[in-house]
Amino acid sequence: HVSIDSVKDFRELTMIKIKAGKTGLLMIGGGVPKNFAQDTVVCAEILGHEVPMHKYAVQITVADVRDGACSSSTLKEANSWGKVDSTCEQMVYAEATTVLPLLASYAYHKGSWKTRKKWELAKIFDIQGKNVKKK
Repeated sequence: HVSIDSVKDFRELTMIKIKAGKTGLLMIGGGVPKNFAQDTVVCAEILGHEVPMHKYAVQITVADVRDGACSSSTLKEANSWGKVDSTCEQMVYAEATTVLPLLASYAYHKGSWKTRKKWELAKIFDIQGKNVKKK
């Protein structure tokens, strides 16, 4: 059988935030998944860890703030809750299927990923693994 444990998922995502320190979010759409990712900062604080807000945030959405839906809440609002630093945030009001390929292509061709150190995030959940290191 299949079991879905959203509390365990949220705790694991929060542990990644705690270990990673400086983080960024690329959110496609909004609603519950957006809040799920943003709230790791709040959850870390509840667990007794002082972590910085998500440093970078980009949200691609067609939701307009005028309709009042959860998907349309802005990143500036997330900043007011202490979730996202407003210095490096950008709302992109566009259809994701047209914009995401452009962003992915730019990121790939820029090549910054080639010199990045690889995170061993799976070790966060290893019972013996206390420190997560970059390779």
